[in-house]
Amino acid sequence: MLNDRVKGYAFAVVGTIAFSNTYIFSKAALNEVHLVQFGLYWFFIAFVLNALWLLKTGHHRKIFQLTSRQIKALLLLGVLEAFTTATFFLSIQIIPDPAVTSFIGNLYPVFLMIMGIVLLKERFVWLESVGAILAIGGAFVVSFQGGSSLSDIFIPGAGVVLLNALFASTASIVVKKNVKDLSPELVNTNRSFWLVLVSIVAMQIVHKPLEIPMSAFVNITIGSVFGPFLSILLIYYSFKLIEVSKSSVIQSLKGIFVLLGSFLYFNTFPLPHQVIGGVITVAGVLIISLAKVRFLNGKK
Repeated sequence: MLNDRVKGYAFAVVGTIAFSNTYIFSKAALNEVHLVQFGLYWFFIAFVLNALWLLKTGHHRKIFQLTSRQIKALLLLGVLEAFTTATFFLSIQIIPDPAVTSFIGNLYPVFLMIMGIVLLKERFVWLESVGAILAIGGAFVVSFQGGSSLSDIFIPGAGVVLLNALFASTASIVVKKNVKDLSPELVNTNRSFWLVLVSIVAMQIVHKPLEIPMSAFVNITIGSVFGPFLSILLIYYSFKLIEVSKSSVIQSLKGIFVLLGSFLYFNTFPLPHQVIGGVITVAGVLIISLAKVRFLNGKK
């Protein structure tokens, strides 16, 4: 029998690999269908899987025990997730190589660290600041294309990834502050429920057909199982068995898995300066995560 810490690390590793596949299969599907069509199928499948798992684990009973504060927090999370998810998949659709999107997305832990310090009064060490500077600098290198005008300096879609990192870190702060006592199953089902509703409304607005190519449906199904269902649950479960900071160290390596997956699935590879910038962002996020581990261990 594996001990809990080994299981926790295993959950974090498999969850990170599963989440990396979100970039790959969503990109493949978005090459064939409209973003709104994609969202409807992606999140409907995720909602069904999460709801079934919620029922199987018995955590659906906790819905009737929610406090008014938790209900408000879940509603707020629904709104934030709509913006977070829309910007995430829009960036994947715009930027040709998913690995580039992932590298720029490493700004998320930087924003999360800053918000934690400002809003939650969390303490930090100087090494985290070094990691943040590296992550920001690396993201700048990845997104830089050297245009002659201000609008052409960065690659198309870089600003969308920036917005995504901002919305995602805000949602994480809401989770940290308001819904700590809620089960991962309930939070995950709530997320996919609101995203299905938003997708249905969006479909009515843009008047896109329900019919999509079978190849796109296959990619959506695989990606939805890996992403909004499996990866998030596994990462939440890792939090129960090992420290969040140590799980984050493993998650910081996400970009490497996305880089490998992009090469194998699409036969694409970032430009040399983007690889260098990506390595710098991964190093920055890794330093932030390791610094947090060192700081928390020092408090024990």
